[in-house]
Amino acid sequence: MNEFSLGFACYYLVIALITFFAYRRTKTDFDYDIGGRSLSAPVAALSAGASDMSGWLLLGLPGAVYLAGVSESWIVIGLLIGAYLNWHFVAPRLRRYASAYEEEASTLPQFFKLRTGYDGVPMRLVSSLVVIVFFTVYTSAGFVASAKLFQSVMGWDYQMAVAVGVAVIMVYTVAGGFLAVSWTDAFQALLMLIALIALPMLATQSIEVEKLDLSINSVGAIGTLSLLAWGLGYFGQPHVLARFMAIKRPQELGRAKVIGMSWMFVATLGAIAVGVVGSAAAPGLTDPETVFIRIAELFLNPWLAGLLIAAILAAVMSTVDSQLIVASTSIVNDLFYIKKHKLFVSRLVVIGVALGAGLIAFDENSVILDVVAYAWAGLGASFGPALLFALFWRRTTGDSIVAGMVAGAVTTLVWHNLGANYGGVFASVYEMIPAFVLASVAIVGSAYLFPDEEAESRFRTLEQLKGSSNDAREA
Repeated sequence: MNEFSLGFACYYLVIALITFFAYRRTKTDFDYDIGGRSLSAPVAALSAGASDMSGWLLLGLPGAVYLAGVSESWIVIGLLIGAYLNWHFVAPRLRRYASAYEEEASTLPQFFKLRTGYDGVPMRLVSSLVVIVFFTVYTSAGFVASAKLFQSVMGWDYQMAVAVGVAVIMVYTVAGGFLAVSWTDAFQALLMLIALIALPMLATQSIEVEKLDLSINSVGAIGTLSLLAWGLGYFGQPHVLARFMAIKRPQELGRAKVIGMSWMFVATLGAIAVGVVGSAAAPGLTDPETVFIRIAELFLNPWLAGLLIAAILAAVMSTVDSQLIVASTSIVNDLFYIKKHKLFVSRLVVIGVALGAGLIAFDENSVILDVVAYAWAGLGASFGPALLFALFWRRTTGDSIVAGMVAGAVTTLVWHNLGANYGGVFASVYEMIPAFVLASVAIVGSAYLFPDEEAESRFRTLEQLKGSSNDAREA
């Protein structure tokens, strides 16, 4: 137990030092919201990957592979495709367009306003409600993961473990803002990568290769499609998209893409390996999502196991802190349009959202993968189609974006609850698919019914900036 604690203590010390330096660099609300648009390519790439993957990468995915086998890898294939398309097509346009006008955008609703010229209450209200609802659910999944970690390793009471997780993440997010979040996420991404490479390699030395089950079971066409559909969610994750807007120069996005995709490929491959090795080495686990922890305890000395298990905490914290910052920024900038004492209010909002998510996380029967899937679909279907159409379709209007967000959010909520209560097609088809399709239909239909010449004019202006004056400005 003492050795485990020492590994955790080393991890917390690094986080504390990063937070201190980030706090000293955070002088304005623009620094707090988006780091003054100063991220380097490696930090943007690694922090985007870490904030995206969360405890799902070290708990949820290995647990799913432990239960269902390598067939769960379809999720990874869908995510890799979605992430690549996001980096390649969305990131360059979003970064350039977010700073194209004198009034720069640090949130998606602010970008939608710049893109369409529409700043009505429905836009701010709907976008903020989507962020609050689904990010609170998503954040609660992170607290569940951290609580499972402390409960399993330290033997703590579950509710006490939730409270400690909320307190730790809340403190450094409140103090250092976006820079603390991004810098710690980059460090946490490296720690996660080391753990996911080292643990399967060390564990397989003590297992007969013949015991490893690498067979792929068929999950059917609908099951495969639902797993691949996870990739659609990337286009609408505000905590990932914020890294695109925060990178120092658009020209650095190419290097960031290579770094980010390389990290993601190796990390997900390692997570699958943990699940495969775990099914052979530790069969019959009551909670499959603790397989990473059990393998570390079985095959490593306690001090090294403590360091690698700290990677789970890193995975959790790297997503939760990003979500808290995005939720705070959205509420302060978009919902209430606060101007005075903005930095102070942003920090108060972080505390409020963290406490709300912590209350939800007190249900210790929550399954991390299920909670993440629900929140991922809600955000992806609400913001994803809206962002894609805003970036690539000239007819997109403010009203059509609002219509798309409403359709995506409502469909996700309804489909999810029908699946939970009635099963059938609602349970077998991932809610991302119908929600994304209906949101897209709502955007196109609304744009044709209620065209907006100003929105089209703004799109043409942004297109003219691409590759010319805007590049010179960012150089």
